[in-house]
Amino acid sequence: MSQNISTTIFPASQGFSFPAEWAPHTATWLSWPHKEASWPGKIDLVYPAYIEFIKVLTKGELVRINVVDENMKASVAFQLQNAGVDMSKIELFEFATNDAWCRDHGPAFLINPDTNQKAIVDWGYNAWGGKYPPFDLDDVIPTKIGQHFGLPVFNPGIVMEGGSVDFNGKGTILTTTACLLNKNRNPHLNQDQIEGFLRNFYGAEQILWLGDGIVGDDTDGHIDDITRFVNEDTVVTVVEENKNDDNYHLLQENLENLKTMRLLNGKQLNVVELPMPDEVIYEDTRLPASYANFYIANSAVVVPTYRSANDDKALQIIQQCFPDREVVGIDSTDIIWGLGSFHCLSQQEPSPPAP
Repeated sequence: MSQNISTTIFPASQGFSFPAEWAPHTATWLSWPHKEASWPGKIDLVYPAYIEFIKVLTKGELVRINVVDENMKASVAFQLQNAGVDMSKIELFEFATNDAWCRDHGPAFLINPDTNQKAIVDWGYNAWGGKYPPFDLDDVIPTKIGQHFGLPVFNPGIVMEGGSVDFNGKGTILTTTACLLNKNRNPHLNQDQIEGFLRNFYGAEQILWLGDGIVGDDTDGHIDDITRFVNEDTVVTVVEENKNDDNYHLLQENLENLKTMRLLNGKQLNVVELPMPDEVIYEDTRLPASYANFYIANSAVVVPTYRSANDDKALQIIQQCFPDREVVGIDSTDIIWGLGSFHCLSQQEPSPPAP
């Protein structure tokens, strides 16, 4: 049976925290894409790259996929088998979703390293400020997963999305004021109060704030499109070389802010600059294409590419940051029409440390 814990008992006080993405995974969670409105006129084109993503993940971990019903379960199994995916690494769950963005509606898994216990935080989810209703099915996914696996589920009672926060695994969270202080999320909370939730529910000690996200990002500035931890004291951050590009000044401002930041131990952040791809425009819409939306799996780092001259340079920079993993570029030109890529689509389930 699942154990619902009231918000008066905080995960941090129980020894729980959110591990860094590069910590060992039991699985990666996905929600199978099925909402035509997220990729209008183009949804069929996202599946080849999506299935390639799954194939890469299965080389190092389980892939657990939310599907709407029995018919979708059979269809997904057929498509994956047909593509040569290792089905021994696939688990399908009939947990109905509204959309595919599992980073934001999926479970935030916590680990207690002292007891090897796992728990889930079920943050509120309102589709990035109520932009894309309905979102009622997505909002309850974490609790459904917690109930299925008999895990404690913590309910903070406020809106928070996985793509809005990034972790170094040593007590520090990176986020943006553009998203977390946006009045379409938690208008009743100020910055100090939101920091309290991050500390109490993620087990963090330090919150580092950047400003704006990239142009075309409908999430109001998720951190996973601009700056990511690659180890406990190093970040990669995207920069735009073209001074006439709308992203140039805001990314320069983020870069300068990062250079002034210090970690809990007083160390300055190591900052690695990552280029931006060429503009990706579809139906007169500037899409939020960014190499920072990579996903760190057990055996690989999956990086979105965009048929851009900067693809290879970005892959090389990220490979230098992850010498122990294969860096795999997968064409995300069609997926980004949904306004997100591989990190937005996935959520890691960490493994408890070995006893």
